Amino acid sequence: MRTEWVAKRRGQDNVSQMHYARQGVITEEMQYVAKRENLPAELIRAEVARGRMIIPANINHTNLEPMAIGIASKCKVNANIGASPNSSNLQEEVDKLNLAVKYGADTVMDLSTGGGNLDEIRTAIIQASPVPIGTVPVYQALESVHGTIENLTADDFLHIIEKHAQQGVDYQTIHAGILIEHLPLVRNRITGIVSRGGGILARWMLHHHKQNPLYTHFNDIIEIFKKYDVSFSLGDSLRPGCTHDASDEAQLAELKTLGNLTRKAWEHDVQVMVEGPGHVPMDQIEFNVRKQMEECSEAPFYVLGPLVTDIAPGYDHITSAIGAAMAGWYGTAMLCYVTPKEHLGLPDAEDVRNGLIAYKIAAHAADIARHRPGARDRDDELSKARYNFDWNRQFELSLDPERAKEYHDETLPADIYKTAEFCSMCGPKFCPMQTKVDADALTELEKFLAKEPVAQG
Repeated sequence: MRTEWVAKRRGQDNVSQMHYARQGVITEEMQYVAKRENLPAELIRAEVARGRMIIPANINHTNLEPMAIGIASKCKVNANIGASPNSSNLQEEVDKLNLAVKYGADTVMDLSTGGGNLDEIRTAIIQASPVPIGTVPVYQALESVHGTIENLTADDFLHIIEKHAQQGVDYQTIHAGILIEHLPLVRNRITGIVSRGGGILARWMLHHHKQNPLYTHFNDIIEIFKKYDVSFSLGDSLRPGCTHDASDEAQLAELKTLGNLTRKAWEHDVQVMVEGPGHVPMDQIEFNVRKQMEECSEAPFYVLGPLVTDIAPGYDHITSAIGAAMAGWYGTAMLCYVTPKEHLGLPDAEDVRNGLIAYKIAAHAADIARHRPGARDRDDELSKARYNFDWNRQFELSLDPERAKEYHDETLPADIYKTAEFCSMCGPKFCPMQTKVDADALTELEKFLAKEPVAQG
C-alpha cells in the first residue's frame, strides 16, 4: 500500500509525519487514519502537528496499514512478543505476531533477546506485520558486546538504533530519561528498578560514573529518526514495579526529564509517545495520567497496565486490565497488554490470546466511558442479538468469537440450539428474556396504572 506513498519522500532530510503535518500537508497516511477513525483528515493533521497524536510509519515498512495513537483517536492496544535465549524461535514469533493481529493488536513490540539471529527474527516480523512494530534497541546493543554492560559505548547504541530504523521498525523505546542523579532516589523502593532497559543503563552509569549515553546523545538519535520517520517511545526506566513504589520521587523525576526530551524531539518534528507505569493503586491512576499530560505537553501516553494489586501471579492480565481501563478512561492513548504469565515466564500463544482480549475489553470500555462517537454501537448490536436469541450473531460480534461459541457449545453443541430461546444457564423454562412484551400491551398497562394505582406492600 505505502510503496508509492513513500517513494516521493525518500532522500529528504526529514520524512516524519509530524514534519509534513506542520507544513500543512495531509499525507496519505493521515487520510488513511482519518477513514479508520471516522474523523476529519484536517483534525488528524492538526493533532499530529501539535504532538498529541502520532502515526508510527517507518518509510521502510511499506506493508504497514497506518494507524494513530493519541487522545483524539480510539484507545489502542500493544502486544509484546519476542524470542528469549531459553525459549522460542523465529517461526514461533511470527506465529505469535499473526495471532496478536488476529485478536486485535494495534501495534506489536518485538522484545527478542535471544533464541536465534535477532536481525533475522526482526526482519521476518516486520515483513509479516500490517501493524506498527516497536523494539527496544538496548537489548541488541547488549548482545553485541556479549552481555558485558560495562563495555557498551554510545556508538554501540547508535549503531543498533540506526540498524532497527533501516530495517523498518516504526517506534523504538529509548531509555533516555533515567539520569545518573536519579539513581539514589530508588533507595527506599521495594522492587528497585524493574525496567530491563533501565536496569542496563543504571548499571552502566554506576560503573562508569557518567551520564546516560542515550541522554547525552539524544540529538544523534533524533537525526536517525528523522531520516526514516521512527517515533520515539520514551521509556520509563523508573516505573514502579509494585504498588508500594508508585508515584514516588524517582518515577516523577524521570517523568519531568521525559517531558523535556519530548519537547526537544518536537523541535525537530520527530514524533513522540511517552511510556508510563507499571504498578499503580486505583486511587493514583488519574493523578498519573494527568501528571504525564502536564509534564509532557500532552504527548500520547502509553502505559503497561497498570496493575492495581500485586497478589495475583497467574492472573495479572486481570489485575492490570482493571487499571488499564481506568487509565484509558482518563486519557491514556495506548495500553500495553499484560498476559497471565507476567512475572512468571515467557508467554505462549494462549497467553497472548488471553492478554490481548483482556486489553481489548479495557480499551473498548475506555472508549465507551469517553463517549467516543460510535463506540457503543457494537455493544448495542450484540445486546439486540442476545435478546433475540440470535446466537450466531452474538458470536460474530464478540471480541473472541471462537471462545464465545466454544463456551456455548460445551453444553448445547447441536445446531438446533443456535436458534433456541435459552442457554444452559437458565434452561428452557426460566430465561427472563423470554418475557416478550409488545408495545400494545405496555400501552394498555400504562392506561390501567393511570386509573388504578397498584397498592404498595
